[in-house]
Amino acid sequence: MGGDKIIQKKDINISIAVASDNALFVPVIKNSDEKSIKGIGKEINELAVKARSGKLKSADMQGGTFTVNSTGSFGSVQSMGIINHPQAAILQVESIVKRPVIMDNGMIAARDMVNLCLSLDHRVLDGLICGQFMGRVKEILENMNKGNTSVY
Repeated sequence: MGGDKIIQKKDINISIAVASDNALFVPVIKNSDEKSIKGIGKEINELAVKARSGKLKSADMQGGTFTVNSTGSFGSVQSMGIINHPQAAILQVESIVKRPVIMDNGMIAARDMVNLCLSLDHRVLDGLICGQFMGRVKEILENMNKGNTSVY
């Protein structure tokens, strides 16, 4: 949002939260939709190294359109992120933990599970659309081990 106006961005610039010993930084992966998973991973690593070594520049932290925060790295299993203005949403990725799951055959098995928590600004985003987005993310994640590794 910009003042009382909604500004719609065309670029997909993902902000990522990076913790150093005593501070939190939010650098941006610019045009992330044009990069491969490997390319995004490489850029995350580069930005994290820059953040933790005090070498991030102001430009590295500007232009984000959506934030992804991995609070699970601290052991959290459910949290609610604060939206990074002027963005309209933040996705928290929590700890992956083993949980009992009832399988199709009725048996109980331990499976790796993760909570994904989306905070959104309802003045900008429709809750139905965001719920559908989260449903699609869930579907993709659940089917990744079935040979489908596409994120689109």
